[in-house]
Amino acid sequence: MKMRTGFIPLILLLTAIAFSCSQSSDDASEWPQYLGPDRNSTSAQKGILRSWPENGPEVIWTANVGIGFGGPVIKDGKVYLLDRNEQDGKDIFRCFDFSNGKELWKYTYDAPGTVQFPGSRSVPAIDGNLVYSCGQNGDLYCFDVKSHQPVWHKNVWTDFGGGRLPTWAIAQNPLIYGDLLIIASQAPEAGVVAYNKLTGDIAWKTPSLGAAGYVSPSIVKISGEDHVVMVTASENPFDRMRQRFEREGPSGSPQGPPQGSPQRPPQGPPPQRTGQTPQGPPQGAAEEFVPEFMGKVVGIKPLSGEILWEFTDWECHIPVPSAFDAGENRVLVIAGYELGTLMLKVEKGNEGKYKVTELFRHNEFGDQTKPPIMHNGYFYAQFSTNSIKGGLACMNMQGKVLWKTMRKPLFDKGSMILADGLILATDGRKSLYLIEPDTTGFKALASTELLGEGGTGSENDRVASMVGGSTQNWGPLALADGKLLIRDQSRMLCLKVAK
Repeated sequence: MKMRTGFIPLILLLTAIAFSCSQSSDDASEWPQYLGPDRNSTSAQKGILRSWPENGPEVIWTANVGIGFGGPVIKDGKVYLLDRNEQDGKDIFRCFDFSNGKELWKYTYDAPGTVQFPGSRSVPAIDGNLVYSCGQNGDLYCFDVKSHQPVWHKNVWTDFGGGRLPTWAIAQNPLIYGDLLIIASQAPEAGVVAYNKLTGDIAWKTPSLGAAGYVSPSIVKISGEDHVVMVTASENPFDRMRQRFEREGPSGSPQGPPQGSPQRPPQGPPPQRTGQTPQGPPQGAAEEFVPEFMGKVVGIKPLSGEILWEFTDWECHIPVPSAFDAGENRVLVIAGYELGTLMLKVEKGNEGKYKVTELFRHNEFGDQTKPPIMHNGYFYAQFSTNSIKGGLACMNMQGKVLWKTMRKPLFDKGSMILADGLILATDGRKSLYLIEPDTTGFKALASTELLGEGGTGSENDRVASMVGGSTQNWGPLALADGKLLIRDQSRMLCLKVAK
């Protein structure tokens, strides 16, 4: 089904300019996309409670959800979540009443296949009366929030020559820019794709940018102009191992293929994080691995898809966090898997060409699943990986790490929101923290255990249980109207966190 509309370049340009001018939002009543209004985990909410009762913030309501790592969005008193019924192989787009958690409507579609760390793995985006979501098999849907029906449907993977899915499937969080919906395909015939958000028609697409990861595109301001920034993967040691296994058999590859590979159907999916995207294989296997190709950080013109600049020396074989706008033409790229952090400076010359300079790179700061929070020029991230537990860490703009909590307390693939000068953070397991950002050390104002135990892996999924631990609460948070949405592997809770 398509809506008829004219795709007029001038209108598109004016809309994009208006979007660019109003992108930073002072409206705390909605959380319309991944990581909030500006995709930077920051809310305009004021009046955050600076202390909690003994049992934690008031729980306003609880709703049952399926397993996974997907997060909600909030607009006009409604909550939208792409959920998943793993047992039946279905994706379920669900709408709840924000005031009481009652399910108002849902739309279910087939999405067969399962993998390690199964379940939901993306966050929708809502714009006006249309809401967009991308499932683990690459199914990109546009829904009308009034009719509760699809307006259009595409597949970001198979439409561009994608065959076997990436190891943890598709974990894309749609980005709305003016009249465009921008998303990473990472299939053989497309890197990043922009669709007309009303019709689903392709406005532009880049060629393949490199190896697939789990990064969603972000917007970074360079010399006063918006750039879509995408991060691709370096060679994955387990992909090389699998290819050798498939070519030579078990005798040629004593360790065999990555755990779980033979379980996948030919077009079935593996599992972001997302945001939201799972961990990956044990870290030790890659310790002496030298990649044959590196990942890239790529700047793209939002209205045309023109590639403006590239940095071609980024090593992360399973990239998940989006590139982060660090201000003053700086792009911060972080990773897990002991592959650390990279700061780039992108400058536009007199002839319109761009110069990319590496400012620093080290392995003492990072995050396996999400970009950092920036507060007063300092970065905060959950620097825990499969084998190193750095906990919550603070880094300055020059790359100096000021402190890490390590295991006291441990923060590991949780989610964070900055609001009213405070950080609300889950620890990836059962606890929610209220933290005052402080460059001299960790300062928790309150904490409580609200989330249930449980992961997504089955008893036969040794990698998921070994690497992910027994509790895997990694879904992104959402904050609007003083209420925080937080989830575990069976429930979504709504908490009162502001006056």
